[in-house]
Amino acid sequence: MCGIAGIFDTRGSREISEALLARMNQVQFHRGPDEGGQHTEPGVGLAHRRLSIIDLSSGHQPLFNEDGSVVVVFNGEIYNFQGLAKELAELGHIFHTHSDTEVIVHAWEQWGEACVQRFRGMFAFALWDRNRQTLFLARDRLGIKPLYYAVLANGLLIFGSELKALQAHPDLSHEIDSRAVEDYFAYGYIPEPKTILRHAFKLPPGYTLTLRRGEPMPQPRQYWDVPFKPVSYSSESEASEELVHRLREAVNSHMISEVPLGAFLSGGVDSSAVVAMMAGLSKEPVNTCSISFGDPAFDESRFAAQVAGRYHTQHYVERVNADDYDLIDRLAALYDEPYADSSAIPTYRVCELARKRVTVALSGDGGDENFAGYRRYRWHTYEDRMRSLLPQAVRGPLFGMMGRLYPKADWAPKVLRAKTTFEAMARDSVEGYFHGVSILGDSMRMQLFSPAFRRELQGYQAIEVMRDHARNAPDHPLSKVQYLDMKTYLVGDILTKVDRASMAHALEVRVPLLDHELVEWISGLPPDIKLKGREGKYILKKSLQPYLSDDILYRSKMGFAVPLASWFRGPLRERVRGALLGATLANTGIFDQVFLRQLVDQHQSGARDHSAALWSLLMFEAFQRKASGVQHYA
Repeated sequence: MCGIAGIFDTRGSREISEALLARMNQVQFHRGPDEGGQHTEPGVGLAHRRLSIIDLSSGHQPLFNEDGSVVVVFNGEIYNFQGLAKELAELGHIFHTHSDTEVIVHAWEQWGEACVQRFRGMFAFALWDRNRQTLFLARDRLGIKPLYYAVLANGLLIFGSELKALQAHPDLSHEIDSRAVEDYFAYGYIPEPKTILRHAFKLPPGYTLTLRRGEPMPQPRQYWDVPFKPVSYSSESEASEELVHRLREAVNSHMISEVPLGAFLSGGVDSSAVVAMMAGLSKEPVNTCSISFGDPAFDESRFAAQVAGRYHTQHYVERVNADDYDLIDRLAALYDEPYADSSAIPTYRVCELARKRVTVALSGDGGDENFAGYRRYRWHTYEDRMRSLLPQAVRGPLFGMMGRLYPKADWAPKVLRAKTTFEAMARDSVEGYFHGVSILGDSMRMQLFSPAFRRELQGYQAIEVMRDHARNAPDHPLSKVQYLDMKTYLVGDILTKVDRASMAHALEVRVPLLDHELVEWISGLPPDIKLKGREGKYILKKSLQPYLSDDILYRSKMGFAVPLASWFRGPLRERVRGALLGATLANTGIFDQVFLRQLVDQHQSGARDHSAALWSLLMFEAFQRKASGVQHYA
């Protein structure tokens, strides 16, 4: 696990400043504290920070082929590198190390841009081929590893593992993207390929970017997508056996390491499944880490302890203070752009704990998206069945009127929130799902933004992100929203959170449930054995019955949350008022000040629960204070 950065002259062979390249590299020191390296030649500069995991003695980067004409900087792991190295050696390639990095340069020589099709792993890399005068950027299929890039006005392309690497370049414009702001207050993160900066981008998951010197800037090219291609099986029992086999194999491939390795263990189904598989594959007790909370409504530590006891792991637990909100400014610095998932706080703490024991940790991320574990999937499929009973021409006006007239009851259980249901029923399937996952709904965002900022948006709405992805999504209502989550929430929220939190502590986190071969197979399972009746993850839970107790498999999902509502009415009361009603947000020109005050007053009086909206604003304010030279709207 590492950090990469670079500069490429798309127009010619201008000299690359080694000092500037070093600064871009150094701001990512936390990603690779073991060593750093860089290479420059006319028109090209590549830099690398290393966290040593595999081939500790000789896996230094930048790494070259035999004659020095191909050089790569790489962040991630190629889990099938040993098999590829053997295949490439038989084809005549000569290896000087035992690292997965060297496989990349030889795979490029052998297969060109198609090399990424051969890699099984998590990766973001940049490769320069002097003979072909080509720079090749690539990101793994699910977006586990990040890659940012920008083309400057002078024709230089800059890239890095984090946005801060690009921001270290003095010629990058800090103009914010108004559409990214709209996206942020809908989703709570900024979806690919946007960043908060108008002229900087994320390379999307499953995409490559090939630049040839002197040629026009191309568009990124997709090389993989979640197939949702049906798989065959004769019975649920056979599907369960195959699932366990594939899960065990994926976990096994992710356990290769020359440094201490362990796992996160929350006590939920996914992390417990990973630990159960690891225990059966390891000769030594597995190192497991979890955190506990004082508030039992948020505490799963007793379930984690149950799994740890069953599999005799070396289990480490730390208590997190219920008022652990001192990380707000630290998180703003880590994420470089607004990011509003409050579970970033406990994620940061569990990574901090894990790093005391191990250098590599396996996690259970991806299980909910793969197996339909989120409760919102159940609600969406129910609402979609209801939508199918009436045509949109009737449903839209009827339920739209009912939604407008019915009083808001966000204090009530979801089943009693008729206003929300009516509003969802008035929309089509994609609109309904977007409405359900939005932090601030369409009308709230329009009230939040100032008239000047609404004009800047020119009619753009955040739902366009989902609409774009929906064009390639499968038709089944459940599969469609799983696909949408894999393209938006999984990469923009979950994987971003884990990458930044882990890299802040120089910890590598691996996600076997997002092994692309496993994801491909799971995507082809019928929707009705993922979500069966009211039971999400049905086939996963059925498969794991020999390995985990019903207490683990069938209890209510808790999530990894923090008590925002009480924070904002208690210990953070004045901080929220000061931040949201102060000069920082007012000076941006983005927000309607009257509506901001209304949100704060309604929440702190107990009239409404606006905790998610307030947290998103609090994190935007923290980002704004950290940023320099950002655009203000009149």
